Amino acid sequence: MSASCEALPRTKHFVTKQLNNIVSSRSLTRTKQLHAHTITSGLLSSSLCSNFAKSYALCGHVLYARKLFDGLSDRNSLLYNAVIRMYTQKGMHYDGLKVFTEMTTAGQCLPDNFTYPFVAKACGELSLLDVGVVVHGRALVAGFESDTYVQNSLLAMYMNCGDKEAARRVFEAMKERTVVSWNTMINGYFRIGCAEEALMMFDWMVKVGVEPDCATVVSVLPACGCTKNLELGREVHALVEEKGLGQKNITASNALVDMYAKCGKMDEARLLFDKRSKRDVVTWTTMINGYILNGDARSGLELFGLMHHDGVRPNVVTIALLLSACASLSLSTHGRCFHGWALRQKLESDVMVETALIDMYAKCKDMDHSLRVFARTSRKRMAPWSAIISGCSYNGLAREAIELFKQMLMEAIQPHEATVNGLLPAYSILADFRPAADIHCYLIRSGFLSSVEVATSLIDVYSKCGSLESAHKMFSEIPNKEKDIIAWSVIIAGYGMHGQGEAAVSLFNEMVQSGVRPNEVTFTSVLHACSHAGLVDEGLHLFKSMFESKQVIPQTDHYTCIIDLLGRSGRLEEAYDLIKSMTFMPNHAIWGALLGACVIHENVEIGEIAAKQLFELEPENTGNYVLMAKIYAAVGRWKDAENLRRIMGEIGLRKSPAHSLIEVRNM
Repeated sequence: MSASCEALPRTKHFVTKQLNNIVSSRSLTRTKQLHAHTITSGLLSSSLCSNFAKSYALCGHVLYARKLFDGLSDRNSLLYNAVIRMYTQKGMHYDGLKVFTEMTTAGQCLPDNFTYPFVAKACGELSLLDVGVVVHGRALVAGFESDTYVQNSLLAMYMNCGDKEAARRVFEAMKERTVVSWNTMINGYFRIGCAEEALMMFDWMVKVGVEPDCATVVSVLPACGCTKNLELGREVHALVEEKGLGQKNITASNALVDMYAKCGKMDEARLLFDKRSKRDVVTWTTMINGYILNGDARSGLELFGLMHHDGVRPNVVTIALLLSACASLSLSTHGRCFHGWALRQKLESDVMVETALIDMYAKCKDMDHSLRVFARTSRKRMAPWSAIISGCSYNGLAREAIELFKQMLMEAIQPHEATVNGLLPAYSILADFRPAADIHCYLIRSGFLSSVEVATSLIDVYSKCGSLESAHKMFSEIPNKEKDIIAWSVIIAGYGMHGQGEAAVSLFNEMVQSGVRPNEVTFTSVLHACSHAGLVDEGLHLFKSMFESKQVIPQTDHYTCIIDLLGRSGRLEEAYDLIKSMTFMPNHAIWGALLGACVIHENVEIGEIAAKQLFELEPENTGNYVLMAKIYAAVGRWKDAENLRRIMGEIGLRKSPAHSLIEVRNM
């Protein structure tokens, strides 16, 4: 480098001209070379220092830019803008705001229409709404209320801070709105969870004649997917085809695949995917995610094989999704393979991969490996804690889950709503009122009970603890408009669990009258309640309503409840006829309910039919043999009973010993 520097002319005019060229090209190497030449030539002046500082800032070299910047007493707006821009692009937003404060305090030069967008971005990224409002005020005082560039940056800032009303006021006050203005609003609404408003903004945009671009498409399609608005999604697809936006921009094509997948149209998503000549890692990952979202995790895993064959390297999101697929299918062997791949690629320390590994091993009932992965995490991030706590609850390790939660709090890790939702099932497993009341107090202090999902989990906890009064009180405290199908199902199941069938049916009717449509789980809960309380007519009426409404197709659980209900009331012939009328093959639970009813009513004929089916479906289940033997014994057919016990002995079956569990607490 020294030889090239010596060959350069030693004139200030030449240096200034070269530096101007370098600034436009933003070459760090050339900036360093010319800077060295200027120093060795003795040509370095205050004005050149300022230009070199600006050049280093534009190249993103924080150390050199800041050192030169700090040594200057005379700074212009171009230099301030370059340094503030450098900090915002590097994610050092606080430093950018400090430089802006220095600029306004020094008073040497005023912020211009390039300064405010950088500063507004810093405020938005840091969610400093109060500071953003001050910046907005200064921009207005400075006369930039008509500057579209400044106004667009304020829109983005308010949306990033979650203040959609302020963003809307700025938007409506704008004298000129560009496509960027509309895109900022659409994307902003979607990111803060207002997908419907994002779609309304897009509709307004189209009506006033603003032509959408690629950024519009990429902003509006996720909102279509989120709201399952397939009709609008297809309209946007037609627009993409008409304008050729998908060919120009792979991001738009990926967004279309994602939209169809989110709307449950995997055939159309796959058609688009297969038509793409160019597919990047996002394309493949989006398609894999679509299969998993739509309950076809196996196809997602198969697609990974094609992705690998295509030479596309998966990223951390892909690996996390594949581990999630393994978890849902309980494929621990596949999960270990992906774990090994993550280790070889040095991705195992990524928080997404760590969390997915903990969850995968837990869902595969391998808590030893799940805990080992967790032990290697930094323990400073909330997601792995949430995963291991949820994993312990999932595997029935209630005390371990609660102990881990306490450790998490002791290490000053703030839990998220997902953490609490993973923890509360542990209290349901314990079924102990005192710990349930303790966690209830914590949830009140921490503000988590404002979430309907958390409140619903607590209702389930109190139901399992035997405190229906506390459960109903929790349910009553949820505002009526926020009571979703899950909350209703849990409280109905709670009453059914405690044999209060009439109350469960009453709650079911109240739910329907409130406008909440029952789903499969709700019907299972209320039919189960009718079965346990012996409410035959009510149960049959509800079962019949499923066929009439056609909203929910009766499944195995529903038939099991009705067979049990009819069987308990002695209507065994009717129960058997219902089984024969089923449109799908009855499973062991349905035949088991019938056999159990035959034991109660000592019905040998139907009992033998049910037992024969169960012996084929569950040849190693001793309970079925024992129940049939009981029926034979009850009617005095001792030889047949003894014959069943002999068969059990021949195939090596032994009746499992019964046991009970009590907990003794020091009072």
